[in-house]
Amino acid sequence: MAAAATCSPDAQGTGSKAASSRSNVTSFQRRGPRAGAADSGGPRLVSIAGTRPSLRNGQLLVSTGLPALDQLLGGGLAVGTVLLIEEDKYNIYSPLLFKYFLAEGVVSGHTLLIASAEEEPTDILQELPAPLLDDSCKKEFDEDVCKKIPESNVQMKIAWRYQLLPKMEVGPVSSSKFGHCYDASKKMPQELIETSKWHGFFLPEKISSDLPIESCSLAPGYLKLLQFIRNVIYEEGFDGSNPQKNILRIGLESVGSPLWGDDICCTENCDSSRSLTKFLYLLRGLLRTSLSACVITMPTHLIQNKAIIGRVKNLADTVVALESFIGSERETNPLYKDYHGLIHIRQIPRLNNLICDESEVKDLAFKLKRKLFTIERLHLPPDLSDTVSRSSKQGLADSAKLLGPGCGTMARGEKHLDF
Repeated sequence: MAAAATCSPDAQGTGSKAASSRSNVTSFQRRGPRAGAADSGGPRLVSIAGTRPSLRNGQLLVSTGLPALDQLLGGGLAVGTVLLIEEDKYNIYSPLLFKYFLAEGVVSGHTLLIASAEEEPTDILQELPAPLLDDSCKKEFDEDVCKKIPESNVQMKIAWRYQLLPKMEVGPVSSSKFGHCYDASKKMPQELIETSKWHGFFLPEKISSDLPIESCSLAPGYLKLLQFIRNVIYEEGFDGSNPQKNILRIGLESVGSPLWGDDICCTENCDSSRSLTKFLYLLRGLLRTSLSACVITMPTHLIQNKAIIGRVKNLADTVVALESFIGSERETNPLYKDYHGLIHIRQIPRLNNLICDESEVKDLAFKLKRKLFTIERLHLPPDLSDTVSRSSKQGLADSAKLLGPGCGTMARGEKHLDF
């Protein structure tokens, strides 16, 4: 009986090792996922129709209504930021970008806030461009490409450096992608406009009522508009209080013009700019804490004081300028016959990083086709003629000098090269 109860030394050693290993097991154990929690366990961005997160900084983006402009701005317009569009001299092409932004909001199901001192918001809605179907947009783009096939088949030695530049998307974008194409020759269907939700601010109607002056440094029109935007943000739940997330697209037309009661276009006194700069400062503070994006058009070419323009640009997050060829020497210059104007990306915001996502393409031009408003890389044609006059040579050299380092860097001042 004693022999049966006795254990071998090997068995005792194995038992002691197992006991020591059990004593060394940590008390921290991995818990399973909580009820209602995501499987990944990490925070997720808000999923809203018509938006997408930026691949560089994770910021939520909305489309400007022009896919080529979205690409130049780093993927789109960031939610909570201000896009300032410097109007062209005759205000012909800047309203198109303004209406593209609003039309994209209607198609995406976003809420609109339209403010103007010249045109009623209902009239602006009736002039929005009609969205193009994927097949129609692709057909329109293919027709334009087919017209240039003979030119594109010619292999030129001068264009070798352009092969290394990044390609810019100017073609159609499908509905499953980010942004849509619009037909500038047709108006948006009335059924689509009636299904959209929008708020209108027409300055002559709002300013007619008695307005208590709360601050002498803010014009009555700007004060009334700021109160209207604040009420819409908090009452509609765009500050995050509404569980049903949506985007508020704010469009302000011709801010800074004399119609808004601002005299910065009539005098060079810097003290008169305090009303506009304070309005932009308070507006940007509202946008930072809400699910909204704002586009402002401004006639900066009418502002006399350049220091005011610099302050306004610093208060905006993104600045885009349109330069039309109408009324200038470039309108009759054969070098620019394929374009209607230049577009300048003045400023791109730095969001959640130290550097901005600046496009490598500097020389950009736009043209309004039969249906589409396109942005393309500006290419000056080479001079292949041996009998070209000196006046045309001088014009080509001056044009290349004005364009800057991006296009025609080899032509400086009086120098000219024949190929």
